[in-house]
Amino acid sequence: MKFYTNDGVEIVYDDFGEPDNQPIVILSGIGAYKEYWEATIEMLVSHHYRVINMDARNQGQSERTGKGLRMARHAQDLQELIEKLALKDPILMGNSMGAATMFAYVSLYGDQHVKAIIDVDQSPKMINDDTWKFGFKDIGWDDFHEVLKFPFGKATHKNFDNQLFAKLQALKQEYPYDAELNYPLLIDHTTQDWRDIILHLSCPLLIICGKNSPYFNPEFGKATAKMSNQVSVEVVDNAGHLVMAEQPQEFNRVLLNFLGKL
Repeated sequence: MKFYTNDGVEIVYDDFGEPDNQPIVILSGIGAYKEYWEATIEMLVSHHYRVINMDARNQGQSERTGKGLRMARHAQDLQELIEKLALKDPILMGNSMGAATMFAYVSLYGDQHVKAIIDVDQSPKMINDDTWKFGFKDIGWDDFHEVLKFPFGKATHKNFDNQLFAKLQALKQEYPYDAELNYPLLIDHTTQDWRDIILHLSCPLLIICGKNSPYFNPEFGKATAKMSNQVSVEVVDNAGHLVMAEQPQEFNRVLLNFLGKL
């Protein structure tokens, strides 16, 4: 399915499940593909959720563009899709920058109509400094512009199953990611600090960390939980940054347990 943002960008999304079921909106991380979530989507639909899974602008099957390369625009894209589909009190779930987009959404639109947020391995602050030691790898304010120009290295700790791996390889061939084009977005993403958003949350937030994430120390979850009693944390063993695709069964168990308490 497709829709066009108010600045004319084509966004591709999937819409699974019955229209009247509780909606869950999913966003992947920078450079990723919505197909990472297939095992989780299948589980959610079988448990009577409606799942909307979108490729952000410049990613997956969505349009490549030089417009809107900032977190605020990504949050607006999310808002426009929620409005287009008339989603009531959605649950927002994102991995990596997808989770940061959810925080940007709350920053702009509030969380009074959000049922819950699920953050999959995304620290609320990317840059390490005297106030936060749980950022992306070991980047600091003095070097992040240069470090981000280079490949991040492998995001996973455990390989995907063969079927998902083959599907992703085909998607990467057909819809290649342009890191140079999207570099301004990466810079904008990296310089954000969402701790004040978490501090004032009025809806539940689940953080799911990969114990073996090559990008974030899983202790960021505990540190974030100290900011608000709305925050709960789960750490998934033998998983890297893409927890939902590396350990889908355990990820789904943790997710379903959280959803059952809402």
